[in-house]
Amino acid sequence: MEATEQNKSKVVVIDSLQSWEFHVNQASNQNCPIVVHFTASWCMPSVAMTPFFEELASSYPDVLFLVVDVDEVKEVATRMDVKAMPTFLMLKDGAPLEKVVGANPEEIKKRIDGFVESTRVSLA
Repeated sequence: MEATEQNKSKVVVIDSLQSWEFHVNQASNQNCPIVVHFTASWCMPSVAMTPFFEELASSYPDVLFLVVDVDEVKEVATRMDVKAMPTFLMLKDGAPLEKVVGANPEEIKKRIDGFVESTRVSLA
């Protein structure tokens, strides 16, 4: 039965502006960095990045990973100035620090590594 626990996603699906604000505020209060995948069900590169994003979430337990479907939660995409899918944003204290547009797993991993490292340094 342990397999089901391991397969449980570490990625939080944002389904409303309230849900976004709740998770971003909570993470900010806990000094927790956030990585967001802005996606759309009709965008194949975005959909293809989902398993990779899930894998990243498992690799960084100290980071909050969120996924936002731009068609379902337009307000968040607009607020974060997301115009293309997939877009990956790294936020600290609710403010975007890094942005990667496009399905480029190596670049995304490299940026997240640097982002997580820089947030750890600022916490020390």
